[in-house]
This record gives sequence, structure tokens and C-alpha cells, in this order.
Amino acid sequence: MSKLRELASDTMVYGISSVVARFVNYLLVPLHTALFVPADYVIVGLAYGAIALLNVFFTFGFESSYLKYSKDREQAPSVFKSSQLFLGVFASVLVAIFILFRGELAPLLELTPDTMSIFWLMATILWLDSLMIVPFAELRVARRTFVFAWLKMFHVGVNVGLNLFLLLVMDMGVAAVFWSNAVASALTAFLVWNVTAEVFRKGLFEGRLLWQSLAFAWPFIPAGIGHAINEMFDRFFLAAMPADRASALYGAGVTPEEVAGIYNGSYKLAVFMLLFIQMFRMAWQPFFMRHSDNPRAPRLFARAFTGLNLVAALIFLAVGLFVKEIASVNIPYFNVSLLSPDYHSGLFIVPILLAAYWLYGWYIHFSAAIYIQGNTKVFSWIMIAGATVTIVANTYLVPPFGMLGAAFATLLSYLTMALLLLAVAQSRWPVPYRVWTGLFMIGFLLAGVWFENQMAALLYDWNLISTPDPMKWKLWFGGVLFVMLLVAAWRWRAKAKVEEIEELVAEEEYSDEEVESDIEEADAYSELGEDETIQKDDEDESNGTESNDSGVQRH
Repeated sequence: MSKLRELASDTMVYGISSVVARFVNYLLVPLHTALFVPADYVIVGLAYGAIALLNVFFTFGFESSYLKYSKDREQAPSVFKSSQLFLGVFASVLVAIFILFRGELAPLLELTPDTMSIFWLMATILWLDSLMIVPFAELRVARRTFVFAWLKMFHVGVNVGLNLFLLLVMDMGVAAVFWSNAVASALTAFLVWNVTAEVFRKGLFEGRLLWQSLAFAWPFIPAGIGHAINEMFDRFFLAAMPADRASALYGAGVTPEEVAGIYNGSYKLAVFMLLFIQMFRMAWQPFFMRHSDNPRAPRLFARAFTGLNLVAALIFLAVGLFVKEIASVNIPYFNVSLLSPDYHSGLFIVPILLAAYWLYGWYIHFSAAIYIQGNTKVFSWIMIAGATVTIVANTYLVPPFGMLGAAFATLLSYLTMALLLLAVAQSRWPVPYRVWTGLFMIGFLLAGVWFENQMAALLYDWNLISTPDPMKWKLWFGGVLFVMLLVAAWRWRAKAKVEEIEELVAEEEYSDEEVESDIEEADAYSELGEDETIQKDDEDESNGTESNDSGVQRH
């Protein structure tokens, strides 16, 4: 389990910085939703959707290529310098093209001559972010986790501070959001360039390494495009839905732009699952690269997958059941709720989006086999497949179902991508994943949250409870599900421990005393979850091996 502890340690370091940074950054949501009406807030959603899509081209997949080729620390400085110089030139060319077509692009983002400054700020943010991608990847590879964490938190701190000043003091309106981001990116870029300057100075520009990186990185472009479509294009579909359908679904006078704004605001509450997945991704990619040559890696990765599901299940349960209460949390000193009541009509989409991000975590995990094998072209095809599902599902589901259709389109897309990548990964580098157990867990909890909402409404109609959503009922229902998950976690811990003992005994790395001690520990775990027992392997004795070399039979 020491390897898993290493993964957990890195996840916690990245996680603390990500959670603190994202949570502080998330505090902008109540501020924005309190100051901007949904029709204005949709500009923020559309602009950042465009930034997410364009970032795919600006970064050109160099984060992943650097993580792969910088594993050889002797050639890492040259990979760093070659990549950084290329991105500097490439990003500058793309910015020029972006500005050249501003007349055609601005209307797609709902930008008017009064808000055209946002377009120029978007170009600045894209250029700066592209030149930070490799330096931050270097910090991850070098395991300078605390430097990485502090720089990320610095960016968020500056961004949030400027938002507060420009919105509350200067009253700049929507443009303040992008001014804050641009200044924060500029300051962070300056710092991370200085932190990694020594690596840059030591390196040489080598065309061979650049072409090697480009060959590995370019398949990530269509993959990134697909991811951006999956993440952001539902807002565009909602903003373009027929006006009469928007009024029919959400009330007379409600416009498609308002529906897209409400959806964009409610979507933010799925950030709790996304935070965990991003934490995991930051630690997972360097982790599986370090341990890819370990002969026990498949079982190690399978255990990590089970742990991923258990943590994701707890997050889903906590947020899915109490989403209304979370949205209504009051922010001290600002006298605003976490999500303005104007946006609460979209909260029903949050459990669906939590499940979608959970499946995105699967996709991140299954990608290990593809990275290890080195053939990244498969990412392009799978992301294109996911984007196709997103476009088709939104086309057919948004007009009749509105926000519900957009949320299910996202869920279907991530499910498709995860299962397709699993099939390819297993054909190339088999890992004993418990996929059906994971699918059952997602379906069970999604149905459980839906059942809780329906049951609470029925109990209210029958006058058995005083409000349609009582806290006591939620705590009782959530407690039952939590106990079930806790038992599952204990059972998983027992099985993982037994598998580890088996492997070490097979490799003769365990003494008799250590075997006996760990068998007793595993027995203590398994008593909580099942009646199976851990016993000495009688097959060794029947095959003539000595008793002190006997294995442990899996329960």
C-alpha cells in the first residue's frame, strides 16, 4: 500500500491547493450571480467556454508531452526549452489570427461594441496561460508540489481580490471579471517563469526533441476540442433554443439567454466533484508514469480505481442530497448566498453533473494505459466520439427538455468516453478493474438522490412531514447510504490488504511474522463486511512446498 500512500500524499498536496484555490475562486460565483442578471452572466459562461476551446490550440498538448519526455531528468531542460520557445511563437501567431477575425467571433460571444474590451482581454489570457503550461508541468514532474500549490493559490488570490475591488468599488461590470483574470495570469506567469528559469537556462533548443514532443502532443488537440465541447457547448445550445420552448418550460417571459445563465450558475455547484477529479489528475499522471515499469502496477492501478470510486461516492452523496442547502449558504460580510435564488430553478441538474464528472474521473484513470503504451492518437477518436454524443444529444434533448436535456447529454458523453477508453486500454494493458461495481454504485446513488426527492415530496403531500425537503429526513436517508458506503470501504480495504500480502509472499518479501500480523489485520477488516476468511494456501503444501513459504488465499 506504500505506492497508494504516495499517490494519496500527492493528491492531498495538490488537493489542498486546488480545494482552497478553487473554493476561494468559487466565492466569485455568489458575487457574480448577485450582481449580474442571468442574461448578463451568460456572457461570462460563453467567453470562458471559448477560452476553454481555444486553450486546446494554444497549449497544443504540450503539458502531456512534457510529463512523458521529462521523465528522463537529464534531457528535461532541453525538452523544457524547446517546448517553451515553440509555444511562445505559436501562441503569438494564434493571437494575431484571433484578433484578425474579431468581427466574426465577437457576436458569437454576445459581445457588443460596449463590451469589446473583453475580447482583447481573452486574447491576453490565452497567450499568458499557454506560456505557463510547461513551467507548471515541470513543477509537477520535479515534485515541487508546494511551489506549485502556492503559485496556483496566488493566482486565485489576485483574481478574487481584483474582482472584489473592480466590481464593488469601481463598479466596472462584466469586464471586471476578465481584467482580474488577465492581471492574475500576468503576475503568476512572471513568478513561475522565474521559478523554472534555471531549467530553461540549462537546456538547449533541439529540433529532435521538439518534433518528438509534437508527434506525441498533436493528437491531444482533437481530444481537447472534444473535451471543450463536452464542457461548454451545452450553454450555446441552451442560448439558441427556441424562445417559445424556454417560456413553455420555465415560465412566460423567460428567454433562452436567461435559461443558459441559470444553467451556467447551477452548473458551478458540480465544482465539488470536479475539484476532487482535478486533484486526482494532478497526482495520477506523474504517479502512473513513475510506476509503469512495476510488475505489480496493474493491481496497484486497480486499487487506486476502487479508492477513486469510494471518495467520489462520498462527494456525490454529500452534494447531491444537500444541494439546496449548499446553494443557500450565506457568505459572511457580503450578505449573499452561495448561489443567488434567481438561479435555484436549475439545481435539479447538479446530481446529474456530479455523476458526469465522476465518469470523467474514470476517463482520467483509464488513460494511464494509453500514456504508458505511448499511442495517444486514441484520445482523439474517443474525444471526437464524446463530442459527437454531446452535439447529437443536445440537439435532440435541449429543445424538449431544456436544462435537464443538456445535463443528461453531458452524462451520456462522459459515459461513452469512459467505456470506450476502458475497452481500448484493456486490450493493450489489462488491469483488473471492478467496473460493474463502479457502474452500479453510480446508478444506485443517482437513483437514491432522485428517490429521496420524490419520497420527500410524497411524505409532504401525505402530511407526514412539515416541509417538502426536511433536514432530518435527508440526514436519515443520507446516513443509511453513508453506512453502506463505509462497509464497502472496509471490505475493499480488507481485499486490498490480502492481495498485497499474496503478492509479497509470492515474491518471498515477507517474513512469517509479518504474514501472521497482516492476516490478523485483514481478518479484522473483513469481519465488518463479509463472512469470508483469510487462510494459508493449502495448495503450496500439496505441491510439496514448505509451510513457511505458503501463500495467502484470497477471500
